[in-house]
Amino acid sequence: MIVKHKKTLTEVYNKLFDHFGKRYWWPAETPFEVVVGAVLTQQTKWENVEQAIHNLKERKLMDAESLSRADVEELEELVRCTGFFRQKANRLKNISRFFAQNPGILEKPADELRKVLLSLNGVGEETADSIVLYAADKPKFVIDAYTKRMCGCLGIEGNYSELQSFFESSLPVDVPLYKEYHALIVEYGKRFCGKKICPDCILVENGKM
Repeated sequence: MIVKHKKTLTEVYNKLFDHFGKRYWWPAETPFEVVVGAVLTQQTKWENVEQAIHNLKERKLMDAESLSRADVEELEELVRCTGFFRQKANRLKNISRFFAQNPGILEKPADELRKVLLSLNGVGEETADSIVLYAADKPKFVIDAYTKRMCGCLGIEGNYSELQSFFESSLPVDVPLYKEYHALIVEYGKRFCGKKICPDCILVENGKM
């Protein structure tokens, strides 16, 4: 890993929090809704995920048992708005079947839970860590595309596991902090990186942090 930043991750967090305030993320009524959202949010905007979740709730499919028994073609239509709808419908079927068969899975320790989730078809590191952090309330820092981009701009280079280790070793082991930090990075990424307004960036000024 290459680190060239001058400020600590705590300073970055404070700057983001001062600018954006508390994010109240992840919006969900149940842990399983977080699981569904984590699958659907891959390669799409959250607004599309909200629509799909609304569709599923209207059909009373927001629990593992019901979702696992749903017709896959019906699921495809309900989640079509999120893109890659056939792939996501099948992944929802698989993961809901797993959760229906393993109702206490979220009680496992963070690393063990993460390992199990990564063994499921279609569940990558970001999805697994989102479930561990936001559904199971276990300490595992989520690294997404916005986090990688922000870190790159700040001179912090590394792969997924290296960046995750960097965050986790630099911050207190604190679930609410991990949640808030990740949510702030997402908001930062949408406001600045997504709109490509780098000159107005609140973290990087004149090419320097």
